[in-house]
Amino acid sequence: MVKVTGCYKKLSKFKLEDISFMLPKGYIMGLIGENGAGKTTILNLILGLYKPDQGKVSLFGAEYPTEAKQIKNNIGFVTTDELFYDFQTLKKNAEVYGKYYERYDENILGEYLTLFELDGTRKYKTLSKGERLKFQFAFALAHSPKLLVLDEPTANFDPEFREHFLRIITKFVSDGEHSVILATHLTTDLDKIADYITFIHDGRVFLSMDRETLLDKYSIVCGETYKVKQIDEKRLVGLESNEQGSTALVLNTKYGRKYSDTLQVRRPTIEEIMYYNVKAFKKSSKCEK
Repeated sequence: MVKVTGCYKKLSKFKLEDISFMLPKGYIMGLIGENGAGKTTILNLILGLYKPDQGKVSLFGAEYPTEAKQIKNNIGFVTTDELFYDFQTLKKNAEVYGKYYERYDENILGEYLTLFELDGTRKYKTLSKGERLKFQFAFALAHSPKLLVLDEPTANFDPEFREHFLRIITKFVSDGEHSVILATHLTTDLDKIADYITFIHDGRVFLSMDRETLLDKYSIVCGETYKVKQIDEKRLVGLESNEQGSTALVLNTKYGRKYSDTLQVRRPTIEEIMYYNVKAFKKSSKCEK
């Protein structure tokens, strides 16, 4: 479905370097990383809004720019950019932009507008931020794409709709023929639905793998500080201590999964993996300086 190979892109003072990952059909990929890591730039490469200085992006076996029309017909997207006309109604906006997609269906749009409790006769400028993103999502689904590219949409959804949104995209990939790339800092969503995780740091891919392999790679270890600190430093990604004890993210190895009986060991969340690794990156950067 998606194959990004050796992509390099320089934008002013920021650059992406050697970005490579793959997403098969029928799966959801979570794109994670701190603010400014390069997530949106990567999505813009996938959407064809940026051209890589080096490397290539292949979607559905096709590449930009020669097969751009075919690719864009098969991508639906939701971004934080304002794409629609402020003084036009939702239905008129959809009519104008729907002409660019071969499979756009106003009946499907109407079904999603009803489902999302959006009035198609309202002008776009009157919508809240969350409602605008709902409309983008409805429009993206209305032209029956094979791939959804979603840039931080859930941050502006209320908790009830966020759960609804997650159910929709889970159903979207359930036939094995559709895929989703979801860039988000709300990693609790990814704990529920993601099949693959790609972790971006400072314009590079730190890791890209299926979620189960990622979660098996680490453990969270909690207990008395002096016992936690006895763990091999080579396996210790990050540690935080307080009066009650210490919590650490630890790399699992073939020989290093046994701990003192008094320590609590559990699987980490995606948020914990990102949090402790980002702290380690920053600590390493300070040491280098």
